[in-house]
Amino acid sequence: MQNFTKLLKKGRNSRGYLGRILAFHFLIPSLVFTQTVTTAKLKTVVIDAGHGGKDPGCHGGYSNEKEVCLSMALKLGKLIQESFPEISVKYTRETDVFVELIERANIANRANADLFICIHANAGSTVAYGTETYVLGLHRTESQKKVMERENSIISLEDDKGAKYKDFDLTPDAMIAIQLQQNVNLNNAIKFASALQKEFKGIGRYDRGVKQAGFLVLYKTSMPSVLIETGFLTNPTEEAFIGKTDGQDKMAKAMFNAFNSYKLSYEGKTGTEVTNTNNAVSPPTTTKDSTQKAPSSEVFFSVQVVSSAERIDLASEKFKGEKVYEYYQDNLYKYFTGIFVKDLEGAKKHKVSMQEKGFSSAFVIAFSQGERISIEKAIKLAEK
Repeated sequence: MQNFTKLLKKGRNSRGYLGRILAFHFLIPSLVFTQTVTTAKLKTVVIDAGHGGKDPGCHGGYSNEKEVCLSMALKLGKLIQESFPEISVKYTRETDVFVELIERANIANRANADLFICIHANAGSTVAYGTETYVLGLHRTESQKKVMERENSIISLEDDKGAKYKDFDLTPDAMIAIQLQQNVNLNNAIKFASALQKEFKGIGRYDRGVKQAGFLVLYKTSMPSVLIETGFLTNPTEEAFIGKTDGQDKMAKAMFNAFNSYKLSYEGKTGTEVTNTNNAVSPPTTTKDSTQKAPSSEVFFSVQVVSSAERIDLASEKFKGEKVYEYYQDNLYKYFTGIFVKDLEGAKKHKVSMQEKGFSSAFVIAFSQGERISIEKAIKLAEK
C-alpha cells in the first residue's frame, strides 16, 4: 500500500504550462470521429472485464461491479465474434477470478491486440450519473483523479501489495512523454472513445465525455486502449439499467456499434453501421424489377452490404450483380442480400461470401413481420 501511495503522490504533482498545453493538444483535436486512410486490418481485440474474484469493485443496492462488467464484456465479445468471425476476441477473464492489473495489459500485449477495451462501472454519490470513457493521460479534475485512484487501488489486493508498480512513473512529465511516444495509439484510442460516447448517448445515457487519467491497467498496453465507466452503480436509477440484463444488452450493443465504426475507420473503409434495433425502421422493399420478394411475415436472416444517404438503384453496379433489398432507417438507405428463413448459419456463410466479393463490412441482420430485429430475438423466434 505504501508503494501505491507514492504513485498517487507522483500523479498529484502540479502540472506546468507545457503539460496543460500538450494534454489539450492531444485530446481536443481528436474528439471528432473521422475516417483514416490506412491498409491496416483489425485482427485481434482484447476485452477486459474490470475487477473479479476477491476484488468486487464498487457496488450498488444489489449488484457488484465485477459481475456487471463481466456480463457486458462477454456480451460484447459475442457480438463481435458473431459479426466478424475473422477477428480473434480474447478476454482477460471469462469467470469470477482475480487478475492483476499488469497481467491484464500483458494478456493484450501477448495477443498482439489491435484494441484493448476495459469495462468498468462507476461509483460516487447517489445522484451522480452518466457514462465516460478514459484514455491514458493526465487527469484534469478532482473527479477524474478519484476515478483513477479507485480503479488503481486494487493493487493493494495483489500478492506483492503493488511493489511491481514502483517504477511506473505517473508524473505529468512522464505521462506527456508516453503520449508523444504513443501518439498514433492515443489518437486511435480517442477516436474509439468518442465513438463509444456517441453510441451511449444514442441509447439515452448521459454523456460525461472522453477523458484522460493515469490508469495503471492502460499504462503498459502497446495498442489503442480505453477504459469505459458504464454508469454509476451508486445511483439507483443507473443501477436499475446497467445492473439488469436488458440494460447490459443495450450497453454491449452500443459498444459493438462503436467498435464497428472504429473498425471501418481503422481499416480505411466505408460501409454499413450496425444500428440500434430500437430505432424506427421502414420495412424491406423491392422494386418492380425485382424477381424475388423479401418475406414479410417469416423470421429471416440476411446480410447487409451497403448504406447510403442517397437512394441507390437496385440494379447499380455497386451491388456487383447481387440481388439486393432496401430498407430505410436513421435517415439512411440500407441494402441487404440473401434471404435465409430461420437459417442463421446460412446467413453467416453468405456474409463471408459477400466479404470475399468485396463487401468488406458486410454483417448479418434479421427481420420479422417486415421489421428489423436483433439477432438474439430472431434466434428465439426461429426456434419456436
